[in-house]
Amino acid sequence: MSEFRDFYTAPETTRPQREIFSVSRLNREVRGLLEGNFPLVWVEAEISNLARPTSGHWYFTLKDPSAQIRCAMFRGKNARLRFQPENGDQVLVRAQLSLYEARGDYQMIVEHMEEAGDGALRRAFEQLKQRLDAEGLFDEAGKKSLPPLPKQIGVITSPSGAAVRDILQILQRRFPSIPVVIYPVAVQGDAAVAEIVAALKTATRRNECDVLIVARGGGSLEDLWAFNEEKVARAIHQCPIPIVSGVGHEVDFTIADFVADLRAPTPSGAAELVSPDRAVWQQRLAQHQSRLQTVMQQRLTQRQQQLSWLDKRLQQQHPGQQLRQQNQRLDELDQRLQRSMQQRLQQCRSELTHASAKLQQHNPQRQIHQLLATQQQLSSRLQRVMQQALQQRRQQLQGVGRALDAVSPLATLGRGFSITRNHQDGRLLRDIKGINIGDTVETQLAQGRLVCDVRKTIHDPETSR
Repeated sequence: MSEFRDFYTAPETTRPQREIFSVSRLNREVRGLLEGNFPLVWVEAEISNLARPTSGHWYFTLKDPSAQIRCAMFRGKNARLRFQPENGDQVLVRAQLSLYEARGDYQMIVEHMEEAGDGALRRAFEQLKQRLDAEGLFDEAGKKSLPPLPKQIGVITSPSGAAVRDILQILQRRFPSIPVVIYPVAVQGDAAVAEIVAALKTATRRNECDVLIVARGGGSLEDLWAFNEEKVARAIHQCPIPIVSGVGHEVDFTIADFVADLRAPTPSGAAELVSPDRAVWQQRLAQHQSRLQTVMQQRLTQRQQQLSWLDKRLQQQHPGQQLRQQNQRLDELDQRLQRSMQQRLQQCRSELTHASAKLQQHNPQRQIHQLLATQQQLSSRLQRVMQQALQQRRQQLQGVGRALDAVSPLATLGRGFSITRNHQDGRLLRDIKGINIGDTVETQLAQGRLVCDVRKTIHDPETSR
């Protein structure tokens, strides 16, 4: 950042050649500024557009009535949640501000998420915070300044916890000559509130310290609840001694933090704030050092800033950062592929429906029904024509039969004539030639046959002529 300020404040004649950024580099620089200059933030809002791709990462939008911001929560973080958020849920998230370089989207990388607006403790916290804020207990105008060199420091905390050991170590390191008074209290449980209030009153009555630290180590919302009680908040506000709160970790906020004259992120941080730095006082005693040492110190500070800037640049190029960006890009492409496949499937279904309708219009079943009807009609006509032709043939046959009967030998037989054949070979006999006495002949009458043995033959000259 100092390089950019130097460029725009330098005279026109001394400016270096202008530097042209690519979009990729510009987005990378902006992301570095966001991630390097903003601490973890807590945001409470409503979830919308929640997407859970197959990679296990979550992508969603946090919104309130007037604004929204894109968010990503990667698989390693969301696997730790004890609930499954849905669209419309009100949540509280702890996140790092960042930028998705591929699209230039300003976004938050969520590290922790919890349900907001649910639970008696959180509702009570918000209600008390709003009420005390409305009463002016948090006003900056009422905050007391810390003494630059306290004569005695009071610490209100558990005498057996890690917080008191951290505080004493810091005070011993920074300014060991300042005496410390411990006001032992319980920092959680049913007795904690009364003991903390009593310790504040005791410190006020004794008036032996000119700054107080109210502290405890980290824990859950329930563990820190004693410092969210109204009695403790009002006791801190009414105490005439400047108070520094150092409750929990950096991300933990309690009502005591808002009422105290100064909030420290941790108990160790509170010790840092109330104790003067021995090195600073020694520096004041050494203000008359030579100019060379001052210049060297300035140059060293400049090199440290450059080293810090280069270290940030190095962190930006870390493979993990690139991999995270690529993972997000992969999820985006996967979602686009899914949408494209769904659209293509819908198009194919539409085409299939259209083809099915056209096929139904050309279905041979209709033609088959028509041909069957035509066949039925032709079959009926054929039967009628065949019946008519058969009747005609019968009539013709009867006529021919009558004509045949007229010339048939059977009709002659009916008039008393007969037909004789050789019984052995069926040869028709026209005369007695070839017939011997004793041969068997067969005579066909009009009704029946006669089989006779020839006993005598008579030659008739009249018939032989």
